[in-house]
Amino acid sequence: MPLGKTVIAGVHIARHFFVALMKNTALFKDFAKYTSLNILGMLSISCYIVVDTFFVSKGLGVDGLAALNFAIPVFGFIFGSGLMLGIGGATKYAILKSQNNMEKANRVFTGTIFILLGFIMVFFAAGLFFADAVTRIFRTDEAVFEMTKTYLRIILLFSPLLMTQSVLQCFIRNDGAPQLSMLAMVSSSLSNIVLDFVFIILLGMGMFGAALATGLSSVIGLFILSTFFIRRKNCFNLTKRAISGRLTKEILGIGLPSLIMELSVGIVMIVFNAIILYLKGNTGVAAYGVVANIWIFVFAVYTGIAQGIQPILSSNYGSGNMANVRAVLRYALILTAAVSAAVYLCIFFGAQQIAGIFNREQNMLMQYIAAAGLRIHFISSIFAGFNIIMSTYFTSTEFTRPAHIISLLRGFLIIIPMVFLLSAIGGITGVWLALPATEFIVAVIGLSFFLFFRKTFSRKNAGLPAASLK
Repeated sequence: MPLGKTVIAGVHIARHFFVALMKNTALFKDFAKYTSLNILGMLSISCYIVVDTFFVSKGLGVDGLAALNFAIPVFGFIFGSGLMLGIGGATKYAILKSQNNMEKANRVFTGTIFILLGFIMVFFAAGLFFADAVTRIFRTDEAVFEMTKTYLRIILLFSPLLMTQSVLQCFIRNDGAPQLSMLAMVSSSLSNIVLDFVFIILLGMGMFGAALATGLSSVIGLFILSTFFIRRKNCFNLTKRAISGRLTKEILGIGLPSLIMELSVGIVMIVFNAIILYLKGNTGVAAYGVVANIWIFVFAVYTGIAQGIQPILSSNYGSGNMANVRAVLRYALILTAAVSAAVYLCIFFGAQQIAGIFNREQNMLMQYIAAAGLRIHFISSIFAGFNIIMSTYFTSTEFTRPAHIISLLRGFLIIIPMVFLLSAIGGITGVWLALPATEFIVAVIGLSFFLFFRKTFSRKNAGLPAASLK
C-alpha cells in the first residue's frame, strides 16, 4: 500500500507543521503580514511594467517599443542600484536594531544616504550632460535614437527621486511599517499607469510623457513615505559620525544580489530575444513576449516573499534567535512550493487559453510556440523560487558570499551559456529548457551551501560569538 503510506506520511508532516505553527503564532502572523504586503507591492510594480509597455506600444508603435527596450537596461541599473543600497543598508540596520545598538544602526542609515548621494550625482550628471553619449552605446537607428535619448535623459534626471524612494521603502519596512512601504509602492505604480494614459494617449507627449510619468510617480511615493517622518515614527536618524570603508563594503555586499538580479533580467531578455529571432523570427519573439510577461508576475510573487521575510530574518538573526530564523525560512519555502505548484498546474492545463489572451490576430503558429514555451519554461518555477528565497536567507543573515554566487550563477554565468548551448542542440525547445536547467543547477548549489553553512548557524545557536562565524 505505497499510496496509503504516502498519504499517512503527508498527514504526519502536516500535523507536525501545524503543531509547530501554533507554538509560535506571533511569528507566523508577522510572516503572513510582511509577505502578503510585499507580494501586493511587487505585483503592483509588475502591473505598471506591463501596462507601461502597452501604452507605449499604443501611442508610439514599434519604434516606441524598441526605444523603451533599449532604455530598460539603464532604468534597471538605476532601480537596481537603489535596491542594492536600500536592502543592503536596511538589512544591516535591522540586525543592529534587534541588538539594541541604535548608535551603529543610525551610522548605517547615514552611511547608506552618503553612498546614495554619490550614485545620485553620477546618474544626474549623466542625464544632464551625457544622455546623447549613453544612447549611442546602444547603436540605435535614427528613428529610435531621439526617443531613446529623451527617455534616458528624463529617467536619469529623476534618478534622485527614484533611488531615494527605493532606499526609504526598505528602511521603513525594516523599521516596522511594512504597510506604509507597500502603500507607497502600490500608489506609485497606480499613479504611473494613470499618468501614462494621460501623457501618452490623451496629451500625445510621446516618449517624454512616458518617462515623465515614471519620474512623477516617484514623487507620489515619496510623499506617502514622508508621513512616516512627519508622524515621527522613525527610529533611524542621520548622525555626524563619518562613514567607514568597512561599513560601505558591508552595505554594498549585502545589497549586491539585488542589483545583479535587476541587471540580469534585462540582459537575459536581450539574449533570449536575439536567439529566438534567429530561430523563429518575429513570431517567435512575440511568443517569448507572452512567456516573459506571465513570468514577470510569478517572479514578483517570489520577490515579494523574499522581501517580506528579510526584516524578520535579520531581526531574529541579530537577536540570536536562530529557531525563529529556521521557522521563517521553513514558512517561506512551504509557501513558495505551494505557489509554484499552483502556478505550474494553471500553466500546464491552461497554456493554450493563456496564449490566446495575447493572440488577438489568431496567429496559430505564435499560439503553438507560446503554449509550448509556457509549459517548458515554467518548470523552473519551483527552483527559481527556492533560489530567490535562499539568496535572501543568506544576505539577511550576513552570509553574503553564497548569495553573491547564487545571484551571479542564475543571472549571468550559467543562464547565458546554457541558452546558447541548448538552443544549438534543441532549437526553440532548447531555449525554453535553458531557464529550468539553470535554476535546477543553481538550486542544487544553493542547497549545498545551506547544508554546509547550517553547521555555522548551529554554532551561533549554541551561543558562540558572532565574530567566530565570519
